[in-house]
Amino acid sequence: MGKQETELLKGVLEGVILELLRGRAWHGYDLTARLQELGFDVVEGTVYALLVRIERNGLVDVEKVPSQKGPPRKVYTLNAAGAERLDDFWTAWGAIAGRLEHIRNGGN
Repeated sequence: MGKQETELLKGVLEGVILELLRGRAWHGYDLTARLQELGFDVVEGTVYALLVRIERNGLVDVEKVPSQKGPPRKVYTLNAAGAERLDDFWTAWGAIAGRLEHIRNGGN
């Protein structure tokens, strides 16, 4: 991933994570692995820091589940506030993408 793509990803990673959480519950390690499978060059530290912020902002519900490999793990699910934030993200994304496409097609 190039520097420009990395910088763009920083601005949308919260929305990407919230979208993944819309479909199912995740813990940080599997969420990081899924993002990497999708072609996003992210590391666990970045994802965990974002999950902490998302949790602090009340956008997810968190459940601690037992782990066979150590302490309980946090599992994140999208809640109503997170779904609202995600809808706002997609609205903003659509507006920005539309403006960019307009410029790309020669608009002023």
